[in-house]
Amino acid sequence: MEINDGIRRAVESDLGLNAPFVKGQSIPVRNCWHFSTNGNLVDFLFASDEDFVAGTNRIFVLSQKYCIVILAYVLMDTHVHFVLWGKFEECAGFVHEYIRLTSMYLSSHYDDRHKLSNLSPDYQVIGEDRYLKTVICYVIKNPPVGGIQFSAWDYPWSSGPLFFRKKSHWTFSGWESQLTDSSSLPPRQIRKILKTDKAPVRPFKLIGSMVFPGEFVAVEIVERIFKTYKGYNYFMCISKESDVESINGSISRLSIPIAELQQHKTELCREKFGVETIRSLSTSQRLALARMLLSRYNSSPKQVVRSCGLIFSEVSSMI
Repeated sequence: MEINDGIRRAVESDLGLNAPFVKGQSIPVRNCWHFSTNGNLVDFLFASDEDFVAGTNRIFVLSQKYCIVILAYVLMDTHVHFVLWGKFEECAGFVHEYIRLTSMYLSSHYDDRHKLSNLSPDYQVIGEDRYLKTVICYVIKNPPVGGIQFSAWDYPWSSGPLFFRKKSHWTFSGWESQLTDSSSLPPRQIRKILKTDKAPVRPFKLIGSMVFPGEFVAVEIVERIFKTYKGYNYFMCISKESDVESINGSISRLSIPIAELQQHKTELCREKFGVETIRSLSTSQRLALARMLLSRYNSSPKQVVRSCGLIFSEVSSMI
């Protein structure tokens, strides 16, 4: 990611990157935020690789419009996380616009015009460097914690594969053979890939039809935050859900992958209720669906309840 000198100096100052290291002493952090959406409120945000590619490209497009620095992100099937640096208004604007554009995408691809009407992002203030490192690692570890069969370093829809890699190495073998430079493509094709009316001014790298995430994630800044790969590895190992005070509850662990749970849910909806999604089910039907999933599959009650569009704290005693 290219950062102009003025923003770079502000980031270095705000994140204490130029402060002397004193063992055991925390460094105050300013203008840094953890944004997330509530996975309880939708049955999916991304249902296919095509959706995830479009979601990744959407981050790149919006990163050109807002004065922010993206430190970490993850796109999960039902929710998203962003760790951002910048003024709160800019960061919040970025996340709200991301949700709005995602809603437009879902409307055009799945004919669901009001899917995200109740989806508002939550946020946390990040006040010191240790918590910043913890949150970054928490975000990166979302896929394996959620039961998805990827290591945190190899999940392609996040910033996890970018940090402390050898030069030109990314999440899968041979990706460089798929790499293209946008300057070799006509503007019309770029606009079609990015689903935008205005192509970015500067050239950028693409892997197939997806923008290479290193184009919009501040990899160098994040690596300086952790200082060494040893420090990064340490926080990846020790960070856990309970370390991150989540407004709407932490991400639940799964013993089967989220995608597999969603598939079983769809099959049961079709078998028991004659519908393809939970949107037309009543609360009692959703509870019945949750009970069936829990009885048939080895999965987290929180994740099952969430996938059925219910709030765990309200129905935990009923399942």
